[in-house]
Amino acid sequence: MSKSTLEMSRQEWLEDRKKGIGGSDVGTILGLNKWKSPYQLWLEKTGQVVIEESENEPAYWGNILEEVVAKEFQERTGKKVRRRNQVFEHTLHPFLRANIDRDVVGENAILECKTANQFLGKEWEGEEVPLSYLCQVQHYMNVLNKDYCYIAVLIGGQRFIWKRIERDQELIDTITEQLVEFWETNVLGGIEPIIDGSQATADFLKEKYADVEDVQTTLPIHFDELVEQKNELKRTKKEIESAIRQVDNEIISELGKREASIGITQRNIISWKLVRTRRMNTKKLAEKYPDIANDEEIYSITESRRLTEKEIK
Repeated sequence: MSKSTLEMSRQEWLEDRKKGIGGSDVGTILGLNKWKSPYQLWLEKTGQVVIEESENEPAYWGNILEEVVAKEFQERTGKKVRRRNQVFEHTLHPFLRANIDRDVVGENAILECKTANQFLGKEWEGEEVPLSYLCQVQHYMNVLNKDYCYIAVLIGGQRFIWKRIERDQELIDTITEQLVEFWETNVLGGIEPIIDGSQATADFLKEKYADVEDVQTTLPIHFDELVEQKNELKRTKKEIESAIRQVDNEIISELGKREASIGITQRNIISWKLVRTRRMNTKKLAEKYPDIANDEEIYSITESRRLTEKEIK
């Protein structure tokens, strides 16, 4: 089953995304998206927050260059591809959706077009494909019942790679099980996903509850256990940081004895670089230019909340 997206406005398209799980949601639900957590996606799917409409720069250029990547794939492979302006739905689970980039003519296959930062090139070396993309195209093959998928990527605007990815039914089954669980239990069932430790969740919660009132409330007893767990983790963190500093100190000591800033081993290049930073000395500024230092217009005030714990004696 499928429906056309040609006549959809931007707002209609965003609203329609709430009605199912698309390819871009797969990595998030599986915990592979460092920019968005399952908790944040759950809030979007249940209509508790507004889906962000603005595109960031990489996403914008990814959309613009999709046609370029598709054409280059045709040039390099001799294959023909066609655009499908439709949202496809899984036959057994209609909430599982796919909005593919291209169909491959004459083959039971699809083409997924990507762009990547030049610093992410290692993720595409050899047979490697970023795990989130691998899961995304396996999801597409499941929804459309395809045998394989081609994925083409333009890296850093100057390096083109394409690969063929075979259908992996075992992986598809694992992915589908988690997607169905998320939709039926969390979205339809209204059960909040477990709060995870991702930076995406932390940033979202800080923004969502930035304006809470400064009032006191009584928390359940298990939050004492959470505080103790946090304290234990902080103690472990200090031990790990101390162990890392010890290794650093041994390396710096040896480099210093050899009067060198770069050391070469069989497997590593170790450098102790001089880093210069430039900061304003506000004390000196106030002494030399008191009028400027006291001018409130040159200061920007930011507010944030800090979580602290103090044992009740």
